[in-house]
Amino acid sequence: MTAYVSAFDLFSIGIGPSSSHTVGPLRAARAFAVRLQEEGILDRIDQVTCTLYGSLGSTGIGHGTPDAVVAGLRGLEPESCRPEDVRGAWSGLADDATIALAGAREIPFSRDDIDFEPRTRLPGHPNALTLRAWGRAADGEREPLPLREETYYSIGGGFIRRDGEEADLAARASHPLPYDTAEELLAICERLDIPICEVARRNEAALHGEERTAERLDLIWEAMAECVANGLAGRGTLPGGLQVPRRAAAMREHLERVQDDPGRATALEWLHAFALAVNEENASGGRVVTAPTNGAAGIVPAVAHYYLRFVPGATADGIRRYLLTATAIGSLFKANASISGAEGGCQAEVGSACAMAAGALCAVLGGTPRQVENAAEIAMEHHLGLTCDPVGGLVQIPCIERNAIASSTAVSAARLALHGDGSHLVSLDTVIETMRQTGIDMSTKYKETSEGGLAVNVIEC
Repeated sequence: MTAYVSAFDLFSIGIGPSSSHTVGPLRAARAFAVRLQEEGILDRIDQVTCTLYGSLGSTGIGHGTPDAVVAGLRGLEPESCRPEDVRGAWSGLADDATIALAGAREIPFSRDDIDFEPRTRLPGHPNALTLRAWGRAADGEREPLPLREETYYSIGGGFIRRDGEEADLAARASHPLPYDTAEELLAICERLDIPICEVARRNEAALHGEERTAERLDLIWEAMAECVANGLAGRGTLPGGLQVPRRAAAMREHLERVQDDPGRATALEWLHAFALAVNEENASGGRVVTAPTNGAAGIVPAVAHYYLRFVPGATADGIRRYLLTATAIGSLFKANASISGAEGGCQAEVGSACAMAAGALCAVLGGTPRQVENAAEIAMEHHLGLTCDPVGGLVQIPCIERNAIASSTAVSAARLALHGDGSHLVSLDTVIETMRQTGIDMSTKYKETSEGGLAVNVIEC
């Protein structure tokens, strides 16, 4: 057993606006369709229905969950599908629509085939969906019960678990340098005299090989950089009805105009623009990299862009070390607390991402492993109790600006940690456990249900 999660699982390329409400359900629906095909019963099926429970039921429409379910049933994958093939997959269905189940069998499908049960919470996770396949028995008679029924949990960051299966990818993986806590991670670094990124690199190399690890890290960064570039060029208003304007492009133009005036174009403003760019792309349903979720996807790439643009001597190898360090830290949050807003509030998403970016930046700025751990702790400590109350169930307000502010916090935490020697009173393990406990204590209405906080007050006002 190890806490470590591969960088290529923690940073997965997908589509917006939500890793838990869009990417996860898409993967679950596809997994269900593929299982039907593998079991050889596809030709007996003439209807598939889906029930969205809990947080998926309450904010699913705003997050594009039913669209994602239909896309997954068609056999699409978040890593390779076109975002436009997901948008409207359910909401744009005609009355007499059909879908190609697993890309192979045409069956009728209507909007009514997806039900919403926001008040029903399954014990496995707040994000749950049940898929049912209806059809004929072997003798040709219509069965009164579904031929197959499976429940999936979207447990955050695009990860899914089928009911009855163990959840942890790391539990099935073999790593040469396993660890369960930050203190164990630091002990490895001290025993072998290596940085945190090297622990992650050796674990990745054991899974994927040295060359493939470097190649895939570069692909992750290329996808992040492309998302930032697209966001800095995007204009108009975001979908969903709130009429939220995209701001990153205007910020970029302003900063480019005044870039020769150091008093007017600051690194901090560019950092904000990078984060806004990613999260505006995410809110529009574009292609993003979960880091470790979509709702918090802007922080890690924004701080990485800050490093490349404003830190002398920044290199491509530095970006690899940055991503590996962020992975080692993010694995601790996923294993020992949560990265799901529906489970732990926004502290679990933005707080985790901020800690990952802070520790990673500290590392590439020359921090020791204990300074890196301190940076991550500082970042997370100041996100404890952060609620997830998206207005209108959309990943827009306060999510987009929150990523920009958290990016600033990550840089501040890294710089602050570098002024110390790594010793501090509150450990990263302690703050992760505190985040877990706070998530349990937090009212459900503040955990991605849009039933409290800004989600209610903005609409009422």
